[in-house]
Amino acid sequence: MVVNGIKLGTACAQIKQAERDDLALLELAPESTCAAVFTRNAFCAAPVTVARQHLAATNPRYLLINSGNANAGTGLDGLRDALSCCEAVAKLTNCAVNEVLPFSTGVIGQALPVEKIKAALPAAVAALDSDAWQQAAEAIMTTDTVAKLASVTEPFAIIGIAKGSGMIKPDMATMLSYVATDVKAPASVLQAALNQAVEKSFNRITIDSDTSTNDACVLIATGKGVAIDNTDHPAFVDFCKAVTDICLQLAQAIVRDGEGATKFITVSVEQAATKQECLDVAYTIAHSPLVKTAFFASDPNWGRILAAVGRSGIEQFDINAVKIYLDDVCIVENGGVAETYTEQQGQEVMNKTDIKITVLLGRGESQDAVYTSDLSYDYVKINAEYRT
Repeated sequence: MVVNGIKLGTACAQIKQAERDDLALLELAPESTCAAVFTRNAFCAAPVTVARQHLAATNPRYLLINSGNANAGTGLDGLRDALSCCEAVAKLTNCAVNEVLPFSTGVIGQALPVEKIKAALPAAVAALDSDAWQQAAEAIMTTDTVAKLASVTEPFAIIGIAKGSGMIKPDMATMLSYVATDVKAPASVLQAALNQAVEKSFNRITIDSDTSTNDACVLIATGKGVAIDNTDHPAFVDFCKAVTDICLQLAQAIVRDGEGATKFITVSVEQAATKQECLDVAYTIAHSPLVKTAFFASDPNWGRILAAVGRSGIEQFDINAVKIYLDDVCIVENGGVAETYTEQQGQEVMNKTDIKITVLLGRGESQDAVYTSDLSYDYVKINAEYRT
């Protein structure tokens, strides 16, 4: 599994734990171009600020990612620390400082252990290899239980990795995600493709409705394959579709690996007046602790879903036009429980691991979907013990 023009190396900097690699370095071919989206959280992490500045100045040659420490909520010291790590990479690889993009994920509010990272960097550089995507995906994990990778080979070579398990309700992308392709394209074309992909994937998932300080998604094109020089190019539509498919696979993998999650839930809203109505209804359901705990218990307590739809903020709402389904079982119609519904039908659906909620609003033609998980005892335990 390779993308021509990308090498990856990992090392153990012992940032939070000593038993696995927690540092990843991506080396990009000199002709590579990049696009990115970052968190909109006002308290964005120091590496987000530095990465934005460096990406605006030049095409990057290296991406440095550490797990175990977010370098967020660290003020001016955090900015200096992020820049110091970039300087260390630049010195080892003979590139310019602003050709290094830093990324961090982990605990907020703690000083980045710069010396540990600098000490581990030579090992990461020495380990650079084109076939190390799995190792890189593992090195950027925090509370993730599995590494997240996706790839396609035709008509373009595209590989993506991501990390994320909790503090997930992206407002641009996911916790951290890196997608690489051999396509030759200017940054403007990549940005257009990435914006489309993110909107249909990472911006459609939620685990706990918390938007992180560190969210970042990067699309890299190494220039070794098909040339797509503008958004009117015949191959652009297929390229967007391929990038979106990779991002959707990664986004759904994050939900499936949600902290303490036992269910994967698709919330589809149809027959809405606008796309925003779809999202308002879908996220009200997906963020409801009562709905999420009912799914954890496999309890067909359909009234919780009905209540969430009703408080979603839709104006001039005709409740008699609404239908709600669990998979293909109609649970609500004409303002109340469906005449054909039985508790046994609901229980059979709720016993599944993958469940779809469909809400038909009966007021238009717009539709959209979001993806979420249940809320379990383990979610509380993981986050209560996150720093211990």
